[in-house]
Amino acid sequence: MATPFRVGVSRDLIRPNGELGFGGVGMRLLQQTPGLEVEFLPEHGKELTPRDIAGFDALALLGGLVTPATLAGNERLSLVARFGVGYDNVDVPACTANGVFLTITPEAVRRPMAVVNLTFLLALASRLLEQDRLTREGRWADKQDARGTGLVGKTFGTIGFGRIASETHAISKPLGMRHVAHDPYADPTRAAEAGVELVDLDTLLQESDFVVVAAALTPETRHLIDAKRLAMMKPTAFLISTARGPLVDQKALYEALRDKRLAGAALDVFEEEPVDPNDPILQLDNVIVTPHALCWTDECERIMGESVLQSVQEVAAGKVPANVVNREAADSPAMQAKLQRYAAERGA
Repeated sequence: MATPFRVGVSRDLIRPNGELGFGGVGMRLLQQTPGLEVEFLPEHGKELTPRDIAGFDALALLGGLVTPATLAGNERLSLVARFGVGYDNVDVPACTANGVFLTITPEAVRRPMAVVNLTFLLALASRLLEQDRLTREGRWADKQDARGTGLVGKTFGTIGFGRIASETHAISKPLGMRHVAHDPYADPTRAAEAGVELVDLDTLLQESDFVVVAAALTPETRHLIDAKRLAMMKPTAFLISTARGPLVDQKALYEALRDKRLAGAALDVFEEEPVDPNDPILQLDNVIVTPHALCWTDECERIMGESVLQSVQEVAAGKVPANVVNREAADSPAMQAKLQRYAAERGA
């Protein structure tokens, strides 16, 4: 009889009122799958400890830090399956060294995040929140002071040209803008086929009317958009940040917005999350802010849950998962032994 494949789920999927977050989709799918034994991880601080993850074959993780110390001495864990595409809270080299796969859910957020970017673009261009405020305040006569920005002929740029950025370009094509992107790893042929011009970062910032920051957060990209680069942008331009907060120097952005050196911004992510309610950037009337949750739709929740379950099932069957970040972990003797054991137990 096969040993149950044990999955620990991070407790941040439980909302303050005790209900399951993400509509409970991911947890229900895991619980309803034969051969899996699922339970929530113990209460913990930001960093998971060896005791927290002891006895689990896989972690289904939203938040929580996985560090080298987390994995120290653990010989059982074989998978960290992230709900989402960012994995700056997981030490990838430590996972690889300890024979642990890291997977993400790219298809779950590709279209929803592209829609987020488009939503912000349209809201900024139309000055939607300003129009809402003046209407509620009875300032009908002031409506001409909140005129929007037309999009035809404007330049739309993305910093990054991965799944989300390329999907954003695709769904915004009918709006009649010029499309540019900066990504040193982008395939020029794929960009050309999509009608997107690849340019250097300075050119993108200088020429774009709307800039979406859609890069991965690495030590090299932290504060990629700093005071110097913000100064390159047109005073009529808008910045949209939806990937990871630390990609943008938030203090420098605040100063640029405060001094009207930038027309506006939309932020779904912040340098520190949750953002401090007293952060001065929240007091500005030319910035739209949301709590790193604008893509959380029923569509996103469903695909994310299905993707995490797929990763768990693939590893439990002794296979290398499809959406793996560190495929090289499969070459380690520790991982090979785990996969062989899982395959033998389940007759794969």
